[in-house]
Amino acid sequence: MAAPLLLRQALLLRACFHNYKHFTVRTVTARHRLWCSAAAINPPSEKPNDKPNSVSNTLNRRDVFPSSNFRLEDEESDYRKWKDKEDEIFNDIEPIIVLTKEILHSSKYMDGGTLTLEDEKTVVEKLLAYHPHSEDKIGCGLESIMVDRHPQFRHSRCLFVVRTDGGWIDFSYQKCLREYIKKKYPAHAERFIREHLKRGSS
Repeated sequence: MAAPLLLRQALLLRACFHNYKHFTVRTVTARHRLWCSAAAINPPSEKPNDKPNSVSNTLNRRDVFPSSNFRLEDEESDYRKWKDKEDEIFNDIEPIIVLTKEILHSSKYMDGGTLTLEDEKTVVEKLLAYHPHSEDKIGCGLESIMVDRHPQFRHSRCLFVVRTDGGWIDFSYQKCLREYIKKKYPAHAERFIREHLKRGSS
């Protein structure tokens, strides 16, 4: 009796093992298919600790907005260059502007007064020499530089060339400055003149 009982138990265990194996394989296969389907629809996201470095961030931003970034950097660089050149021009012309305003607006010279030899030399070399029509202004020869009321705008004073024949004619010191700046700083003259030198009278 023991032999049939053992045989029966062995057959029962074999049947159970076969069913378990078949169930496990089907379950694993089904799970594998389900995971693959989910992976195809929703690819795995980055791990929370995987953060791109700052260089990658910068490169990505430049890739997304390359023209904007470069435009801003170029504009800032151009503006800095302009401000440096603007300071250079101001430092260059400031001494003659200060002297001219002192001559025209202080009590150093009365109406009809002629400049001292020192002031005349500076005005002729730093201003009159750069006037676009300096030869016409001087004419037959320069006798002196005079300060007097403007022939048309009597509320303001200006500089005059007194010629050797006794004639005299006014000239604009701002015109002289504009021409000087155009010759010495051709690349920046137009902007500087537009922003800082209003148009004079004659």
